[in-house]
Amino acid sequence: GGPNVSTAMSVREQHGHDESMHRCAPPDAVVWPQAVGQVQELAALCHRCRVPMVPFGTGTGLEGGVNAVQGGVCFDLSRMDAITELSLEDFSVVVEPGVTRKALNSHLRGTGLWFPVGTVGAGEQPWGQNWGCWGQLGV
Repeated sequence: GGPNVSTAMSVREQHGHDESMHRCAPPDAVVWPQAVGQVQELAALCHRCRVPMVPFGTGTGLEGGVNAVQGGVCFDLSRMDAITELSLEDFSVVVEPGVTRKALNSHLRGTGLWFPVGTVGAGEQPWGQNWGCWGQLGV
């Protein structure tokens, strides 16, 4: 409800384009899930109602992937931004989809590790854009 859902045109337009040359195609609504269970419930509801789902990270993509050309519901994953596990021994980290490279590197400060640009899922796109991106921490 309320702060987790918006149908305001300005919000829909913000979520209906990325950095590509494609024209804005806003979704019908934007939701900000904050837990995996909420994503699952929203996805099930959209599936039952045959409503398109559009994932949204930070809008920095270059392919027009966030354009809701058939309307639908935009899932803005930016509020799912927890870093849940870090293993210095095997250079692995588990994050929620809203974690950016910048936030991860801030968290890693002082460990001797960093997440370099050019790794799968890097950039300022949250990891969740592809729901399963991974990368390797650098030393």
